[in-house]
Amino acid sequence: MKTKELGLTKQDIKEKVDKYMIETYERFDVLAETAKGMYIYDEEGTPYLDFYAGIAVNSVGNCNEKVVKAVQEQAAQIMQTFNYPYTVPQALLAEKICTSIGMDKIFFQNSGAEANEAMIKMARKYGVEKYGPKKYHIVTAKSSFHGRTFGAMSATGQPDNACQIGFGPMTDGFSYAEYNDLEAFKSACTEDTIAIMVEPVQGEGGVHPATKEFLQGLRKFCDEKNILLLLDEVQSGWGRTGALMTYMNYDIKPDIVSMAKAMGGGMPIGAICATQEVSKAFSAGSHGSTFGGHPVCCAASLAAVTEIIDRDLPGNAKEVGAYFIDKLGTLPHVKEARGQGLFVGVEFDGTVNAVEIKHKCVDKHLLLTAIGNDIIRMVPPLIATREDCDKAYAIIEEAVKELG
Repeated sequence: MKTKELGLTKQDIKEKVDKYMIETYERFDVLAETAKGMYIYDEEGTPYLDFYAGIAVNSVGNCNEKVVKAVQEQAAQIMQTFNYPYTVPQALLAEKICTSIGMDKIFFQNSGAEANEAMIKMARKYGVEKYGPKKYHIVTAKSSFHGRTFGAMSATGQPDNACQIGFGPMTDGFSYAEYNDLEAFKSACTEDTIAIMVEPVQGEGGVHPATKEFLQGLRKFCDEKNILLLLDEVQSGWGRTGALMTYMNYDIKPDIVSMAKAMGGGMPIGAICATQEVSKAFSAGSHGSTFGGHPVCCAASLAAVTEIIDRDLPGNAKEVGAYFIDKLGTLPHVKEARGQGLFVGVEFDGTVNAVEIKHKCVDKHLLLTAIGNDIIRMVPPLIATREDCDKAYAIIEEAVKELG
């Protein structure tokens, strides 16, 4: 729908949102009306260079032609049927994902938070059934972020974060340890611990990649103690960090991994993949989802995942991301530029405010996000080129200089 065709203005849309919507978002002053590739366009056709990609979602580019075609064709055939009948897109996607990332089984959800809920539930049920009623404790990382549903929110190691404040007691059974501190995680485990759950790259926590020693050490420790290793790859998965899944960069394999965002190519879908043994914890009636495995979303996901693999977008993310991170380190007032692939964070030294930088960049037609007052985060489509990064750098540099 376009404003001019409906006889509306940008102000009309803003007023409707203000009047009718419960707002929990800090909005950009932008009406996103169309999008293509690396750009989002407003109602006047003004291009905005997209370096947030719907928060790591539109990894094959905005309105990727193959994803759009898959959605259109599937929507004309069957849109939704629940999971009693078999559907072609679901079966083909299950095969594609499991064989591509070396996992045995998959369960489809609608979002990252739901995927993490399913991962937590599967781990707990596996522990209770295999070892006894107290074996449900899970250790997660401080400064982690796993979602906004109650289980995922409780797994999130940020007690002072707005996502937890005011919602009453968190779900029992979680402890938190310092990220990238192997000994801290070992110490946090008890005889009732069934799993350790971490992000291979902390996103909301400030774009901090795990060290190889940390993740490989967790895998070894989990194997020794019969503890499951759960990896939250909702934001880092599907090419973002230079491999199909980030755990491949570390030469390990989880017992369960969650995913969402990029796997849908712009459509809402999430999933968990698990080993054959652990997946047995879910049986008929133990878990479900009305829209999980939605035919249209699965068709879109199959197109997106195929694009990521066939075009070697992980390879592009690795090469272009390294170039971009190095260049960002030369910005004024930068404390550190860090990340993995095209999962990029820039931390400033306190001289300039990251939120103000974000809004300055939006004014200059570059879209990115901020984490607190010191860090900007960029997760552009994986089709980004060095030239796109140069354009983004120039805008950020201009904004920083104006503010500093």
